[in-house]
Amino acid sequence: MRMIQSMTAAMVVAVGMISMAHADAAAAPNSQQQKMTTCNANAKTQQLKGDERKTFMKSCLSAPAAATKSLTPQQQKMTDCNRQAKAKALKGADRKSFMSSCLKG
Repeated sequence: MRMIQSMTAAMVVAVGMISMAHADAAAAPNSQQQKMTTCNANAKTQQLKGDERKTFMKSCLSAPAAATKSLTPQQQKMTDCNRQAKAKALKGADRKSFMSSCLKG
């Protein structure tokens, strides 16, 4: 009888620990979710819309996670603006004007 009670108690504790571990894992966002949140926030800060937002989100989400974490927000913005300018094949005064407005964004 005591053995059954102790086994039952051990099972209750084990189930409780498994439930807590599962709840913690579900609550914490994974790296892709965190990246999506960060990219969305950056796009919103830059007030991007339409094709510019699509291009930015594609480049932001495809960037390696380590590189995204090591850059400051200003460096990330510069990188993203450079990618957009390159995608649009901007040169000279057009590029300068675009970069200025993109970085103010």
